[in-house]
Amino acid sequence: MKKEQKDGNGGHSQLTMQVVEHVRALISSGELKPGDRLPPERELARELNISRSSLRSGIGFLSAMGVLQSRHGAGTFVSTGPPALDSSSLSVLGALHHFLPWQMFEARLVLEANVVSLAAERATDEHLAELAEEVAEMYAALDDPQEYLVHDVRFHRTIARAAGNPILAALMETITANLYETRVETVHNARDLKESAEMHREIYRAVRSRNPIKARQAMEQHLQLAHTAQTAEIPAE
Repeated sequence: MKKEQKDGNGGHSQLTMQVVEHVRALISSGELKPGDRLPPERELARELNISRSSLRSGIGFLSAMGVLQSRHGAGTFVSTGPPALDSSSLSVLGALHHFLPWQMFEARLVLEANVVSLAAERATDEHLAELAEEVAEMYAALDDPQEYLVHDVRFHRTIARAAGNPILAALMETITANLYETRVETVHNARDLKESAEMHREIYRAVRSRNPIKARQAMEQHLQLAHTAQTAEIPAE
């Protein structure tokens, strides 16, 4: 019997990527298709010889990247939504052409401020229910920055889908996935997640009230403050 791999120093991220690569291989081979349900956690953890907590970290990572979608009481499924347009390419281009953090932030601000305006006009009841659930989950995860980040990303992905334009949604997925890859390394230094949760709630309320102007203003304020907070999370060299 194989000995289960341990989550030692540096091992946690390594095991997370093991889950990512395994799911990617299943999708590439056609064993998993959009809408398919993943095997039960216990079975998948045993197959990979890792703990269920490590498996959940990998699933959380893939969910934040838009590859998987968890449905309460039903399991985890391969996403049928818009894919990220190869966020790794964006990372490579950024390194090659020396994209600056403020440039990435500016691109997100311009794009998402317009996307949320459309969401306020087009969101369905299902989108609103998903947004409300993610806000509630953010409040529940105030003491767990990594878990909070997963729901934060899901909230913004739902906003993108609610805009009703698959091209904009795919562009948002690309930027969101790239930012997630960066922030997952620093979010443990976050100081005030409650303020962030409250701002997400204001965005949700503006979308729910079908007010594009308020939605845009709330999103712009949130992104400005989030940018300041995330900059503070990065340790000084």
